[in-house]
Amino acid sequence: MEDFKKLRELMVEQQLIPRGIKDERVLKAMETVPRHLFVGDAFPERAYDDCALPIGEGQTISQPYMVAVMTELLELKGDEKVLEIGTGSGYQGAVLSLLAAEVFTVERIETIALKTQERFRRFKYTNIYVVVGDGTLGLPEQAPFDGIIVTAAAPRIPDTYIKQLKVGGRLVIPVGSRFSQLLYQVRKTPSGITTSASTPCVFVPLIGKYGWDETEAQYPAY
Repeated sequence: MEDFKKLRELMVEQQLIPRGIKDERVLKAMETVPRHLFVGDAFPERAYDDCALPIGEGQTISQPYMVAVMTELLELKGDEKVLEIGTGSGYQGAVLSLLAAEVFTVERIETIALKTQERFRRFKYTNIYVVVGDGTLGLPEQAPFDGIIVTAAAPRIPDTYIKQLKVGGRLVIPVGSRFSQLLYQVRKTPSGITTSASTPCVFVPLIGKYGWDETEAQYPAY
C-alpha cells in the first residue's frame, strides 16, 4: 500500500515550495487533505503526481500546484466566506475548507455534485455547501463573498462575480481562449477593481450563461 502521507509531504516539498508557494497555511492544508480520496478508484496511485487527472464527465481534478497557487491568491486568513465555481472532485473545496469559515461550491453537473456532496459527508467536511446550478451566475443568495475561486476557464470575467464580491475581496479566475488562459487575481476596491496576472494555465471551459456555450466540445485540462 502506498504511504500517502509521505507522498503528500513530497508533493509539498518537491512541487509546491520550489515553485514559490509560501503561505504556510496553504502548504499545511495541501499536506493534510488526502488527495487520493478525491481522484476516484482509477488513479489513487497517481493522486500526487504533478498533473491534472480525469474524474469523468469531461472534467478533471487540477494539478496540485494549480490548486495551491489559486488558493494562495485568495489570501485567506480563516474567517472568510468563499464561493467556489466548479465543485468537481471536491479536492479544491476540501483544501479551502481548512482555510476559510464557510465554502459554498457550485457544480453544473448534477451527478458530479451528488457524488462529491456524499464524499464531503463521508470525510466530515462540514463547512462546505454544494449547490447544483449555472456557476456563471455565482450564488447571489449567499453573497457577498470574501473570496471567489473559479476552477474553469472563462472567455472574460463575468460581472456577476464582481457584484457578489465584498469590497476588499479577491476573485481568482482563469481567463482566455478555449485552449490557453492566464490565471488572474481580481481585487475589489472602493474605487473599482484591480487585476493582476499570475501564471499561464489550461482549464476545462466555464459553461453557462456568462461563459462558453454548452454545445462546444469539452477537453481536459493539463
